[in-house]
Amino acid sequence: MKKISLVIVTACSVFAFGQKVPDYKYISVPSKFATFKKEDYGLGEMLIKTLRNKNYTVIPEDKLQWPAEAQSNPCNVLAADIINDSGFLRNKVLLQFKDCHDKVISSAKGTSNIKEYKEGYQDALKQTFVSISPANPINRIAEPHSGVQDVAVTAQLVDTADQSAVKFSNGKTELQKIQIDALQFILVGNNSSSPFATFKATTKNDVFRVKLQNGESTLGYYENGNIVIEMPQANGNYTKEIFSKK
Repeated sequence: MKKISLVIVTACSVFAFGQKVPDYKYISVPSKFATFKKEDYGLGEMLIKTLRNKNYTVIPEDKLQWPAEAQSNPCNVLAADIINDSGFLRNKVLLQFKDCHDKVISSAKGTSNIKEYKEGYQDALKQTFVSISPANPINRIAEPHSGVQDVAVTAQLVDTADQSAVKFSNGKTELQKIQIDALQFILVGNNSSSPFATFKATTKNDVFRVKLQNGESTLGYYENGNIVIEMPQANGNYTKEIFSKK
């Protein structure tokens, strides 16, 4: 029998739904915060100390200085930022954490009536620390290439006759449906190393949150045994892409 090598790589977003700061081990903190022009008034040191006290491993912004584990698994790293959100009479800061896709997964505001900059900003930042729970990391496996962070995966030689994947086609593209677990599956091309689309179950039967290969998010669902994806268009509308079982 003819054997094929099937490499399946599912996007990090498969497990990203509902992700929280405590899910991460590493947090990168920049040496300078862009919205603080002259100095950060000791905010960086405060943040680093607090994160370490809550069992996070703090690393620099420069990826070349990251430990090997973080470099090979960049989806295990959150990027922290402190934003100057001050108004006319109050010192305000916004503490944000972004994932490997530059998506904000946590944001907390702090406000202080203290007018002096250093004391006021530090007082405001302290208020945001209550939003940070201690680290309880979930490992995400990533491929160190092209800035695209990926999770799990399978790579193995299998007999074509024993292939468990189910084939679907829209008349132009032939894809295989690979069931990752009870709540997740992907559609992948025979010669592709990354999924055409990644499906994550919702609370409604047969309706899925979908992450496309280009990073866009949309919805998918089963209809008469077919897999339907609502494909985003440049004008903001959606078209119905139907993949029928072969």
